[in-house]
Amino acid sequence: MANLRAMIWNLADLFESVADAVPEREALTVPNAVGGPRRYTYAQLEERANRLAHALADRGVQAGDKVGIYAYNGNEWVEAQFAAWKLRAVPVNVNYRYVEDELRYLFDNADLAGLVMGAEFAPQVAAVRADCPLLKTCLAFDDGSDTDISICEAEDYEAALAGASPERDFGPRSNDDLYMLYTGGTTGMPKGVMWRHEDFWGATVGPMLSITDGPIESPSVLPERAAGRESAVGLPLAPLMHGAAQWSSIQNMLGGHRMVLSAARKMDPKEVWGIVASERAQIMNLVGDAQARPLIEALADLEDLDISSLFIVSSGGAILSPAVKTRFAELLPNAFLIDALGSSETGFQGSSSGADAQGRPQFVFGDHTIVIDDEGNPTVPGDGTIGRLARRGYMPLGYYKDQAKTDETFPTINGQRWVIPGDMAIAEADGSITLLGRGSVSINTGGEKVFPEEVESVLKGHPDVFDVVVVGVPDERWGEQVTAVVASRGEAQPTAAELHDFCKGRIAGYKAPRGVVYVSEILRSPSGKADYRWAKGVAKGEIQA
Repeated sequence: MANLRAMIWNLADLFESVADAVPEREALTVPNAVGGPRRYTYAQLEERANRLAHALADRGVQAGDKVGIYAYNGNEWVEAQFAAWKLRAVPVNVNYRYVEDELRYLFDNADLAGLVMGAEFAPQVAAVRADCPLLKTCLAFDDGSDTDISICEAEDYEAALAGASPERDFGPRSNDDLYMLYTGGTTGMPKGVMWRHEDFWGATVGPMLSITDGPIESPSVLPERAAGRESAVGLPLAPLMHGAAQWSSIQNMLGGHRMVLSAARKMDPKEVWGIVASERAQIMNLVGDAQARPLIEALADLEDLDISSLFIVSSGGAILSPAVKTRFAELLPNAFLIDALGSSETGFQGSSSGADAQGRPQFVFGDHTIVIDDEGNPTVPGDGTIGRLARRGYMPLGYYKDQAKTDETFPTINGQRWVIPGDMAIAEADGSITLLGRGSVSINTGGEKVFPEEVESVLKGHPDVFDVVVVGVPDERWGEQVTAVVASRGEAQPTAAELHDFCKGRIAGYKAPRGVVYVSEILRSPSGKADYRWAKGVAKGEIQA
């Protein structure tokens, strides 16, 4: 049993307390797992995490060590995360799209001591393991690939669990234990964002649970509340290696809810809707239009499917465009659509309250988030000043092994420590904040600053535009020319002039694209985020797509 006397805001402690409160409740469902559907109660999931924690410890993993998770979504992802925390070790998300040089960098930068992986990644691990002397053990699970895991000296995951103790006999933990999330950001190599468990709870999971469950004033509230009500059914769609999906996953587990995960390698919209119907999913978490648009377009052809259980669709990590929101409202009139804002560096910041007259998203935050000018002073609400979004209060310790970047992103200004992730925004007179986009990808054209997300949101409303990324390319007259990289819906390919005219009246003329390049598909990260470096290379003719 969890030690309620000493319970703290430690993620492993919190999970154990909920598992003890609702042991026979179904915790995790993987309907399309290798070998058939998998269903685990909280007691079963807790035992598997205990076994994995002991298996890792038996192989040399200790408190403070980093344990990589290199896999598609599945029960193993969840088990590995909680197993590491049980040991006071630190789970590390590994992007399954990385090539060898990127893997080598991440394994070295994170000082990985252990690795839980899908068998299919054995060749990639074999190619870099000799360069990772700290890596003590690799456990590989069956993912249907029939890959020989011995090539990277990995052991079988299920065999390791079967030979390990199921007991919860771990030592005391601390609020200072680490949650770490590696984020690529918009530039540079991946960076490990370090959070104390207490701060991560206070900035992210706590506020997220409070929205649906009410204020949580002490750790003992979680098991009491879980035992006192029926669980909801959550379906995070993004890869668990992405922060938004991880946070939704942890929210489900610590809330005592049932989580459904798809083990599909690539999202099949019809399969997703089938899972919603068969599992009676109530809350769907996704990442922006990259997931929402194909889902809602597929739904139009699935009229006989009963998805009446779904009542919340939440987007984290990317804002839904007005066109997609409108289509969702038409096909799912009883579902509540939410845009949630946050980043690896800020945690959960708030949710959308709508949009301004130009369709730009507006958010309502707590007093922890404001807009500041270049001197670190709050901007005057309502005067239209563009500033930097800044958060204070609960925040990360910084970036792992990167003090210079830590000092840049988490500066102390006028005696106050802030996290400034790079979002540009305007404070409004009514207390809301209008989000403009990342300053690092903004376009300077004729002395005017253009934020790509704003233009993309408008262009996605064009009937012939399926997906789009907007970038700036060098221009002798304007400095940079606003250029749209477009994946069209069908054969039609509107000219730059036609797209420009479509935008006029919806946004200022200087923001409308003056160039267009067509591609078969927009390159995005597994989490759905646009690759602006790729798009710029395509727009400049340096990359063929």
